[in-house]
Amino acid sequence: MDERSPLVTYKLSLSTEERGRNVPSRGSGQRAGTRKLSTFLGVVVPTLLAMFSVVLFLRIGFVVGQSGLYETVGMLILSYFIISMTVLSVCAISTNGALDAGGAYYMISRALGPEFGGSIGIMFFLANVCGSALYILGLVETMVALFGISAGDVGKSGLHVLPQSYWYEFLYGTILLFLCLLVCLVGASIYAKATFLIFIIVIVVLITVFISFFAVKEKVVSIVTTDSNGTHYLNGTFTGFKLSTLKDNVYPQYARDYTTGRIMSFTTVFAVMFNGCTGIMAGSNMSGDLKNPSYSIPRGTITAVIFTYIIYNVLALVISCTCDRTLLQNDYSFLRDINVWPPLVTIGICCSTLSASMSNLIGASRILYAMAKDELFGKLLLPAKKTSKGGNPWMSVIMSWFLVQLVLFAGKLNTIAAIVTIFFLLVYAAVGLACLALEWASAPNFRPTFRYFTWYTCILGILGSVTMIFLINAIYASASIVFMLILLLCLHYLSPSHSWGFISQALIFHQVRKYLLKLDVRKDHVKFWRPQILLLVSNPHSHKNLITFANDLKKSGLFVLGHVSLEELDVLPSDPLQTQTDLWLQLVDELNIKAFVNLTLSDSVRYGAQQLLFISGLGGMRPNTVIMGFYTRSSSEELLRNELEVDQGRSPPFKQTSAGRKQTTENFSPWEYVAIISDSIKMSKNVVLARYFSEFDRTRVCSLKGKETYIDVWPLNLLRPDSATYVNTCSLFLLQMACVLNMVRSWKKAKLRLYLCVESDSGLHGQEMKLKQLLKDLRIKASIHTVVWDPVVALHWHKQVVENSETAAESYLNFPNNSIRVSSGYLEAVNQMILGQNSNLPPAVRFLYLPRPPADTSVYNRFLYQVEMISRNLGPTLLIHGVTPVTSTEL
Repeated sequence: MDERSPLVTYKLSLSTEERGRNVPSRGSGQRAGTRKLSTFLGVVVPTLLAMFSVVLFLRIGFVVGQSGLYETVGMLILSYFIISMTVLSVCAISTNGALDAGGAYYMISRALGPEFGGSIGIMFFLANVCGSALYILGLVETMVALFGISAGDVGKSGLHVLPQSYWYEFLYGTILLFLCLLVCLVGASIYAKATFLIFIIVIVVLITVFISFFAVKEKVVSIVTTDSNGTHYLNGTFTGFKLSTLKDNVYPQYARDYTTGRIMSFTTVFAVMFNGCTGIMAGSNMSGDLKNPSYSIPRGTITAVIFTYIIYNVLALVISCTCDRTLLQNDYSFLRDINVWPPLVTIGICCSTLSASMSNLIGASRILYAMAKDELFGKLLLPAKKTSKGGNPWMSVIMSWFLVQLVLFAGKLNTIAAIVTIFFLLVYAAVGLACLALEWASAPNFRPTFRYFTWYTCILGILGSVTMIFLINAIYASASIVFMLILLLCLHYLSPSHSWGFISQALIFHQVRKYLLKLDVRKDHVKFWRPQILLLVSNPHSHKNLITFANDLKKSGLFVLGHVSLEELDVLPSDPLQTQTDLWLQLVDELNIKAFVNLTLSDSVRYGAQQLLFISGLGGMRPNTVIMGFYTRSSSEELLRNELEVDQGRSPPFKQTSAGRKQTTENFSPWEYVAIISDSIKMSKNVVLARYFSEFDRTRVCSLKGKETYIDVWPLNLLRPDSATYVNTCSLFLLQMACVLNMVRSWKKAKLRLYLCVESDSGLHGQEMKLKQLLKDLRIKASIHTVVWDPVVALHWHKQVVENSETAAESYLNFPNNSIRVSSGYLEAVNQMILGQNSNLPPAVRFLYLPRPPADTSVYNRFLYQVEMISRNLGPTLLIHGVTPVTSTEL
C-alpha cells in the first residue's frame, strides 16, 4: 500500500470494547471521549427547542393575527417545504462520511472547497450569533411585559419591579446572555443535560396550553400599549371555540406592530415566523459531540421537523378558533393570559428562549472553532483554537458571546428577525448547492446511506431559499450575497491550500468528458481551425520567453508543454514524473499561462517526442502543431563535419553511454533533431522552429507606446527559389499563424509586413496585385513589400559540376531526392537580404518558410545547416512548415 494512502490514518481495527459500543474511529481529529451525545439528547432535543423557542410562545399569535389562518398555513407549508428540501440535503451529506465539529460549515467546506465553505461558514456563524441575540431579546420582551414599569407606574403592583427603557432592557439581555455563556463554557455535556430539563418543561407547558383552549371560558384581556402617540387601553377577547371567531381570523388583516411601530406585510411576518424553522441545524452543529453523527443527524432532524410542523399547524388552528384579532395583534404573550396557570407559560418562554439562545451560541462557537482549526483565515482566528481539557472550545464560546452582546444593541426582536432569516436561508441554499454539486458530479465516493433525495429536491430547496431571501428584504439580501462573494474572493486568493478536494474539479471533469465525446473530429471544418500547440521544452527555465510567446500563439486553442526525461523506468524505484509534474504546474502558475503539462520517460529524445505526439490530447482536443526551440548544440562547421562522419544507414544517429542503454542530453544529435521534425510531419503535425527567443522580451514588445511594432512574413520557400509560389498549403499556413498572433490582444497594434520576392523581368505589378487580392479574400490586413532579388537568385543558378566530394561538401548542399543544388553563397545572400529589409525598423518577430526535411536521412545535417544559415542573426524567428489547410474564404 502506498504510504500516502488515507487508509493508513484510519484505524481499521477496533478494540473489543469499542466494537460492542459501536464507537467511531478516533482518527477523526477529536478525542473519542468528547463524543458523548445520543440521537435524542444531541439532535432531537436541541432541534425541537430551537424551532419552538420564540415563535411558539411569543409570535404564533402575531402571525395568525396579522396574516390570518389561510396565509399562516401557507407560510408554514412554504417554510417547511424549504427546510424539508434542505434537511434532505443535510441528511445525504451527513451520511456520506465521518463528520467532525462544525456542522453545516464542515459539510459545505468539504463538499465545495475552502473558499465556498469558508464564506458560507462565516454567514452561518453570523446567523447563529444573530439568532442567539434574537432569542434573548424575545425573553427580555416577555420580562418587560410581565414585570416592567414606567416612571409613573412605580408602586402600582408588586409584580412590576423592573425599570423599563432601552438601556435597562439592554442590561437585562446582557445578564441573560451571561447565564447562557456560563452554561456553554462548562461544555456540551452540561448543555445537553440542561436542554433535556428544559425540553421536559416546554412539553409540559405546551400540554397545558392546549388544555387551556378547552378548559378556559370566554375571557376579556386588558391590554395596554404605548407608542409615539401615547398610551392606549384595549380589550382583547378569548372567545373559546366559535365559528364566528374562526371566520374573522381566516383572511389576512395586516396592521401596525406595536413593538416596532411598522406596518406589517406578508414578507415581514414571514421573516419573523421563519425563525421558528431555523433550528434545523441545531443537531448538525453538535456533530463534533455526537457519538455517531451520520446516524443521529438524519433521524433526529427529521423527527424534530415533523413534530414541530404538526404542533404549529394545530396551534394556529385552535388560536384562529378562539382568539379575536385585537388580542392577537396587541398582546404577543396572550398564551400566558389565557392559560390555566399563567406563570407556567412564563416559565416555558424563559426556558425555551434561553435554550434556543444557548443552542445558537454553542453552535456559533463550534463553527468558529472548526474554521480556526482549518486555518482558513490564517492567524486571525488563532485564539479560537484553544480548548479545555475536556475538548470544549472555550475561547470560541467567548468570542461568539462577545459578538452576540454587540447584536443586543438592536433592541427589538422584530428588528433583527429579517437579518437572521436571510442568513439562515443563505446557508440552507448553500447546503442544497453542496448536495446538488455532489450528485451532479457523479463522484463514485458520493454514496450516502440516506437515499431519500434527488437532484431536483436540491434545486427546489435552493430556489425556495433564494426566492424568499429577496422577497423578505431585497437590500439585505443583496448586501449579504455581496458580502459572501467578497469573502469567497478573499479566501480564494489569501487562504492556504487544503487537501479536502474541490467539487468544482469533479463537475468540470464530468462536463468536459461529456463535451469531449461530442467533439467529433469527423466534423472538423477549416473555418473553425485554431492552433493546438505541443511545445517541446528541454529546460523550462531557459525557455520561459518561448513558453509565454507560444501561449499567445495558441489563440484560445489547446496548449501542451511537453518534456522528455531521459530515464528508464526499469531501473528506477518509482516514476519520477509524478514529482516533476508539480514543479511544471508551478511554472505554469508563475507564468500565468493556460497550458497543460505532459511528461514522458524515454531512452532517447526522438522516441520520447514520438510518445508525446501519440499521447498528447484526447479525442478532438489533440495538438496539430509542434513547436521546438532551434538546435544550438553544434556550429555550422560541426554540422558539415558530422555529416561527413555519418556512414549512411550503418552508424547510429546518436552516441551511446558506456552502458549502451541510455542517451544523454549532451549527445542529442542534429540528425535526431531533424528526425523529430520529419516524424512530426509524417504524423500530419505542423512544425514550428523557434530561434533566438532567448532574446525575446514580450513585456517590452507589447508595452511600446508611440513606436511601431512589426511582424514580418516571408511566405516563399527561400531554399527552393525555382519553385517560387505564394499559394500553397505551407505558405497559407504561414500567413494564418502570423494573422493569429496579430489577433491576440497584446499584439493587436502590431502591423503585418508581407515580403514578395520577385525577379525584375517577371511582372512585378501583376504578382503584387494577385497577392493583394489573396490577402483581401483571406481578410488579412498586411502591407506588401516587394523585394527584387535578382542578384541573390543568380547565385542559385550555378551550373558548375563539382566532382571532388570534399569540395562539394564545402561549397554545396545537395538534396539527392530532387537534385537541387544550393550554394553557401546563395544562403548567405538570402540571409543578408532578410536582414537588410527595413533594418531601421526591425520586426518583433519574423515568420519564415520551413521546407520539408529530405527523404534521404543521410543528409539531415545538411538540411539543418541550410536552415541555420538562412535564419542566422535574424532575431526572434519562427521557421514554419504547415501541412494543414487552415484558410477559408467562405462564411
